[in-house]
Amino acid sequence: MLVAFSISPGTSDETGGVADAVAEAVRVVRESGLACETNAMFTNVEGEWDEVMAVVKRAVDAVAASSPRVSLVLKADIRPGHTGQLHAKVERIEERLRD
Repeated sequence: MLVAFSISPGTSDETGGVADAVAEAVRVVRESGLACETNAMFTNVEGEWDEVMAVVKRAVDAVAASSPRVSLVLKADIRPGHTGQLHAKVERIEERLRD
């Protein structure tokens, strides 16, 4: 399964930023050992249902450690029997763009 998710604390630092809290969530994902990537809006992670959801929960908990309120946006692509899709989906689009 592929999951794209975004976590943000309900509170910000003195400059209005949330980067410190979000960085802690991304650290959790990267240390999980699952295939992942982060872009300007989301972190994408690939794995089995239970392991991916456990990582999302730990990432939420990491943000909750610095904020009494956490926002989570999550989108999942559940396609049993398919792995390596984190990059394969993008490669299929790039291939068609070259045609």
